[in-house]
Amino acid sequence: MIDCHVHSKFSTDSEMIPEAACDKAFDVGLKGLTFTDHLDFDFPGADSFDNIDFVKYSIYMDNLKDKYKQKLSVFNGIEVGIQPHVLEESLKAVKSVDFDYVLASVHIIDGIDPYCRDYYNGKSKKEAYELYLQKILYAMLNFEDYDNIAHMEYIIRYAGYNDRTLRYSNHTGILDQIFRELIVRGKGFEINTGSFRDKHGIVTAQYDAAILKRYRELGGEIISLASDAHNPYYIGYKFHFFRDMLLDCGFTHVTHFEKRKPVFTSL
Repeated sequence: MIDCHVHSKFSTDSEMIPEAACDKAFDVGLKGLTFTDHLDFDFPGADSFDNIDFVKYSIYMDNLKDKYKQKLSVFNGIEVGIQPHVLEESLKAVKSVDFDYVLASVHIIDGIDPYCRDYYNGKSKKEAYELYLQKILYAMLNFEDYDNIAHMEYIIRYAGYNDRTLRYSNHTGILDQIFRELIVRGKGFEINTGSFRDKHGIVTAQYDAAILKRYRELGGEIISLASDAHNPYYIGYKFHFFRDMLLDCGFTHVTHFEKRKPVFTSL
């Protein structure tokens, strides 16, 4: 398996040396990993989520590919944070480098990052999650130069609800629309295990398998495993658990991308 969402020291919110990530991936038996360092233009309260020189970044990753080619496949990616007013800037950045992989993500909802938790104030769980899914749909329809949608589960990470699980039954209309649009466009999404980390004193959120079953039922095939690791500990986190879930839901392959083309690996 390949970990398709990893952040290194190039991202403001990570200090992980890329070589340390590669060594951990090899140690846990992964076939490879994709670095997807952040590009978030106009991130509220910060001016350092858009400061990567992606030309230098790509040269670094090319050297890393060569260094580890006998042990591990290394891919050069980017995670683009989508907001309506930065679409042109984001598109220009994606086209500036020959990436292997482009993730489209939503971190900001109407000017607020759910990480700050204020986003949830005065909203029911269904309202908070539905609005986030609407922003994902907007990103898909208006920023077309991407390969996968990142962490549809991001919205559950910092929610204070007793049951944080994102359930298909609560959002059938918007999820079906997302799935159909992805399938028509030949794109997919990731299972982001970073939203399901076991932490002391916090009830771990569950992944609703009905989401995967419905995506597969509609004809979805492109799906990736992603840890969203910012340190070596979480590289490949819970991949075996989610591999089994994918098999149970009717999937036979997982997907990674090389030179923006999907590559399917048997489960």
